[in-house]
Amino acid sequence: MQPNDLIAPGDVWLVGAGPGDPDLLTRKAERLIRAADIIFYDALVGPGILDLIPDHAERVSVGKRSGRHSKDQQTIDEMLVEAALAGKRVVRLKGGDPAMFARSTEEMTALGAVGVRVRICPGITAASAVAASAGISLSLRGIARRVQFVTAHSRRGQALDLDWDALADPACTLAVYMGREAAPELSRALIAAGLPGATPALITCDASLPQEQQLRTRLDLLPLVTQAFADDRPTLILIGEAVAQADMPPPVDAVRCVYDGEGGWSG
Repeated sequence: MQPNDLIAPGDVWLVGAGPGDPDLLTRKAERLIRAADIIFYDALVGPGILDLIPDHAERVSVGKRSGRHSKDQQTIDEMLVEAALAGKRVVRLKGGDPAMFARSTEEMTALGAVGVRVRICPGITAASAVAASAGISLSLRGIARRVQFVTAHSRRGQALDLDWDALADPACTLAVYMGREAAPELSRALIAAGLPGATPALITCDASLPQEQQLRTRLDLLPLVTQAFADDRPTLILIGEAVAQADMPPPVDAVRCVYDGEGGWSG
């Protein structure tokens, strides 16, 4: 199948770019990128993936990061509609998986309202990449019976609207997307809901990229460690007993260390 056979003029594909490493991009996603006339991409799309965009394709950055929004959602919807109605082959390139905290429903609704055909190409979500890099399983027989995915992103100045009682399940692995700024509230609310302060936690910045860093800590130390470690990079936090199973040998392309709770670091 030729790349252009996947996407017709006037079609839109929402394409998952995965966690950042271009080797984790699906073959279908790469074919769609190479066939597109115009690509609207997020800030979290890895630079190695952007390098795959062919010279003939127009690039449009529509990234949103921690209050530094280049375009609001309505504007992005309107740009996608305009490009599709102009007969262009349109790819909306999203970090991770389009079905995971990616505002895909709003874009599909806007496109469908004007008769544009829109489809989804899934991608590897960040939590899967983090678990793979750490050498752990998100679920673990007898320890983690289920996995919960939540986003810690909320409107500025507003508290997180989450079911803390459901999230504070000791037999669960909790994956928190965009969790850096919300770390103090996460720690406080989960402990108040009954999750032990000693529950293992894993903080990962720049998952799957050469500069990836991972740090193991515990729930009650999460605010302190996250503030000192995560800076302003894309950050995902795993919380739960399954995290403690990580052997975490130091890989060639990542830095890993452990905070001991008494001012010391090792790794």
